[in-house]
Amino acid sequence: MSFATTFTTAQIASLSTSQILTLATADIAAFNSDQLAAFTTSQIPAFTTAQLASGITTTQAAFLTTQQVNALTSTQIGALQTASFAALSTNDIAALSTSAIGGISAGQVKALTTNQVVALSSNQAAQLTSAQIAALTTNAIGALETGDLAAIKTASIALLSTAQVAALSTGQITSLATGAIAALSTGAIAALSTNQAVALTSAQIASLSTAQVAALTANSVGAIETADLAGLSTNDIAALRTSQLAGLSTDQVAALSTNQFSAMSSAQVGALSTNQIVALTTGQASVLTAAQAAGLSTNGVAALETSDFAALSTNAIAALSANQVKALTTNQIVALTTNEAAALGTAQVAALST
Repeated sequence: MSFATTFTTAQIASLSTSQILTLATADIAAFNSDQLAAFTTSQIPAFTTAQLASGITTTQAAFLTTQQVNALTSTQIGALQTASFAALSTNDIAALSTSAIGGISAGQVKALTTNQVVALSSNQAAQLTSAQIAALTTNAIGALETGDLAAIKTASIALLSTAQVAALSTGQITSLATGAIAALSTGAIAALSTNQAVALTSAQIASLSTAQVAALTANSVGAIETADLAGLSTNDIAALRTSQLAGLSTDQVAALSTNQFSAMSSAQVGALSTNQIVALTTGQASVLTAAQAAGLSTNGVAALETSDFAALSTNAIAALSANQVKALTTNQIVALTTNEAAALGTAQVAALST
């Protein structure tokens, strides 16, 4: 039997730093809960990493008081065996000093339970390093309270894996600062679910880079709320792939500003479905450029509502090919204004008569 087990709590509390350093790991491992609890917060920092690594068992770790845990240094925290660290109560986790947070090893981070993660304060979360964030399991990431997630450094958010981003709740997504959203990798952006895309705010949408916008899936693009679409810049709109545009609902198409619509390339306009063409507003039709008009499919031309067709500029009318003109409906032809009719070329007029 270790002599240390005979110490009274009063004797333990009186041990000096030099005496604590002489304790063997077997002595420390032999202390009962009362003896372990007798160590004062001024004595705790005296323990070496070797003593803590081998002397503090999972059972004893659970016996540590919150005051003792708070007194542990970052190197001491990192020295605890993963199982011993995992045995700390939620109150103990909450008691960790902000300076000690940086000492938690990647292995210890991976061992955190969801309850322990919930116990972290915003101040503690703010001290987590990029390596520690990367080590969090998807369950742990999903357990972070919104205030804690918002406190994490932008540089750390930028390193979230696609699996970690996919694990974020809609509430967590909404809580991210615009700087954090802008820092996400294109791979992380591509991992967003439709529910997460819906959760993005107008300010967050506006913070996306053109590369990030281009990385969104068609489903995610289609999930963006119409009011939030206003946050997309003209460069963002121009960066959308035709497959992404196909994901836009008719309500979303109608919600695009005239500046956003004007930013579309002829290929993008040509990729719009007939339902999307029908959804265009008169204002959008009025800013259709000659290049965009030329890019419309024949079905797209025929799908233009008469009021929208009448709103086309003379340049847009003049840009229509003979095949596009042939696709015009009777109602569209009747809707031509005198200026639009005057803009028709001879080949276009000839196409009308065939």
